[in-house]
Amino acid sequence: MTDELVHYSVRSGVATITLDSPHNRNALSAQLRRELSGALAQAKDDDAVRVIVLTHTGTVFCAGMDLKEARGAGAGDQGVNEFPRILEQIWTSPKPVVAKLSGVARAGGVGMIAAADIVVATTAVTFAFSEVRIGVVPAVISLTVLPRVHPRAAQELFLTGEVFDAERAAEIGLITKAVDADRLDAETERYVKSLALGGPAALAATKELLASPRPATPADGFPEMLELSARFFASEEGQEGIRAFAEKRKPNWVPQD
Repeated sequence: MTDELVHYSVRSGVATITLDSPHNRNALSAQLRRELSGALAQAKDDDAVRVIVLTHTGTVFCAGMDLKEARGAGAGDQGVNEFPRILEQIWTSPKPVVAKLSGVARAGGVGMIAAADIVVATTAVTFAFSEVRIGVVPAVISLTVLPRVHPRAAQELFLTGEVFDAERAAEIGLITKAVDADRLDAETERYVKSLALGGPAALAATKELLASPRPATPADGFPEMLELSARFFASEEGQEGIRAFAEKRKPNWVPQD
């Protein structure tokens, strides 16, 4: 039986998904894609899971598509055809996704971290949109990267394929924070605990809100936003949160350690 390339575990409401294919730099092989998609679906369907952490083993988070599998295949047989599903699973996950990086990200790997809600990387991590340097286009990942990254930076980095560091990645909006290696675990845990304090339905709705097109003016958006706000104030989750605040206790959705 083939060893698994993606590990999945749940503890205290946190599902940890770990890419473990260091022999090929955690490239997006057919097996890794299949297992990663399955793990993301499992986390989404598990009511006990409140937050998803996406991380890796080895010195590379993800090098992008598996070029060995891509070699000689026609357009209809390329593994990249399956990649949008994974990006969509991360982007639209009702549970917040935190990416934790202590290794390099390239091409499709950068697309995945762009799809995540929070990204913490060590200062030693580097990134690159390396597609143009092998004669391909960063087409699929552009759909998650371009909403995050400043336009001038995207123009420069997509066209040159140059390597850039974690501090630059934070400056241009690709990642949330660059930290020293000895702070990676603690900073990730801080974000995870903070996210777990939010109501599950409220977090899912807030993610949808953040991804929605902005109305032309505030006045255009007030009716829809008023309905959303009032509905959540009156909801079972909202009322539990209000009671918990008044009673100075944690709401019933906060995971118990």
